[in-house]
Amino acid sequence: MNSFENKNITRKDRKMKDKTSNLGRRSSVNSPKHGFTLVELLLGSSIMLIIIVATLSLYMRSNKVAVDQQQFAELQHDVRSGMFFISRDGRMAGAGLPIEYSGYFLEGIDNELQGVIVAPDRLKLMGNIEEPLNLNIDNYQGAAANLKLEDYSLEQYPYPDEYYENKIVLILPNPSSGCMSGQIREITHVTHSAMANERLNFSPGLAQGINPPGGLSGTCSSSNDYDGGFVTFIEVKEYWLDITGNYPGLSAGVNGYIGNGEGSVLYLTQNGIHYPLAKDIENLQFQYNGDLDNDGNLDGFIDWQVSWTGDIDLISRIRQVRIFILGKTQNAYVSISGSPPPNLHLYRRPLIANSPKSDQDDKHRRFLLVSTAMVRNLSLNLYNMGTR
Repeated sequence: MNSFENKNITRKDRKMKDKTSNLGRRSSVNSPKHGFTLVELLLGSSIMLIIIVATLSLYMRSNKVAVDQQQFAELQHDVRSGMFFISRDGRMAGAGLPIEYSGYFLEGIDNELQGVIVAPDRLKLMGNIEEPLNLNIDNYQGAAANLKLEDYSLEQYPYPDEYYENKIVLILPNPSSGCMSGQIREITHVTHSAMANERLNFSPGLAQGINPPGGLSGTCSSSNDYDGGFVTFIEVKEYWLDITGNYPGLSAGVNGYIGNGEGSVLYLTQNGIHYPLAKDIENLQFQYNGDLDNDGNLDGFIDWQVSWTGDIDLISRIRQVRIFILGKTQNAYVSISGSPPPNLHLYRRPLIANSPKSDQDDKHRRFLLVSTAMVRNLSLNLYNMGTR
């Protein structure tokens, strides 16, 4: 092959390469660009929207459950707090008082009407519950502004003289005197010298607004009845439930009472001062157990009877107090749907003691706590009394 032929072949190769390259350029220029169609966009948007709605729905559902569980947890806390105080004071009823006065340790009221369907019970207790004191009386006239104690009485306790000021005390006569009338008074100051001539001075008149159980308050006819008696710090406590927030005879903001229509509040009234203990309480009930027929056996729990009030001998046989506290959430549950099963009574008021139940669901969640307090000063021989 000569040089001329080689040149021709080279020209042909160049022409073929140029054609191939031009064809590639035309092909890349003329080929269509790929993207999303309208159908694909609509389908993707729909899927994304479904995911967002499902996520929001799950969040809203979880938030509703969290809100309901939060208010139920608060309700449980309130109910348990109220039960702690009532059961504690129930056990301490009569602490520091002579056994001869056991009929005055407690007093109940069954189903107090407040103008609404639910009628709660009340329980009044008395005792030297918080601080011990037992001072022997040397001489007291029953209506005087001062009381003479036996020498060295004050030295039995670590309280300084100023500690006694404004303290409420119960002055009891000698149990052997036959008189069962005690006086509630407020100490103004203490006077004594060299552990002798020890006296308590009182403000004129009795302490106002403090009414012991069983009608104990009064004055013995003979001043000699108080010789050999004693003086003790006293706490008269009453547990009760304000349903309406407008309890008759009480004024909002006076002595701790909230009022102003804020009901469902459990109160402790201590020496005339009202202390709110728990809110969102729907019902408060008490039952009592003791050897009421005096046959040596406990009779079983029953509600307070009207005939018991003032019967000091019968009340002294009460050994146990059963406490029912029913709480109801402030708001209806929002995390439930449909109607609750008819045999599931979480959303209606149950039957408690002799307080009637409700037949209608209102979607408010309830929490019922039940406990039994043994009146400690009366129950030391409980297990030797027979069957429980």
